[in-house]
Amino acid sequence: MSHKSGHYEAIEITYDANKTSYETLAKLFFEIHDPTQANGQGNDIGQQYESVVFYANDEQKNTATRLIQLLKKKGFKVATKLIAATTFWSAEQYHQSYYEKGGGTPYCHKKVKRF
Repeated sequence: MSHKSGHYEAIEITYDANKTSYETLAKLFFEIHDPTQANGQGNDIGQQYESVVFYANDEQKNTATRLIQLLKKKGFKVATKLIAATTFWSAEQYHQSYYEKGGGTPYCHKKVKRF
């Protein structure tokens, strides 16, 4: 693997706005990974592992921007990038349900209260 595809490892979330809000999901995102690590996540180093919020519209972009500013005011050096969502490419099948298939525990995702 060349690690030069230009893609990020990400998930696409579909949600019911009548049951939860984009802001609630975005806050969870910022609390289940390290938004301050600029070069990846945990031991996974490289552009494809960087912290990125892909936004679908200006409202989502504004929400994510506001949350990043709030984290910065709290002293966090946020490295998360904001990028307009375009085509979502599903990963190869062997990447799907990775932890379920491998029986492992996520090693770089640990919920940390930040809000």
